[in-house]
Amino acid sequence: MFKKIGKTDKILLVTALISLVFAEAMWFNGEREGAIFVGLWVPSILGFAILLKLIKNDK
Repeated sequence: MFKKIGKTDKILLVTALISLVFAEAMWFNGEREGAIFVGLWVPSILGFAILLKLIKNDK
């Protein structure tokens, strides 16, 4: 299962995790609106990763 994870997939997954942690840190520091904005990056990054995976599998 993990053998099919490429370098691009790992980079996008790490980027999504970093943005999630950063959003949570902002939330608990009282920057609620900024945390929501950064938190919305996570599904966008993961959606982009899925799109790239689908394009790669289609070829």
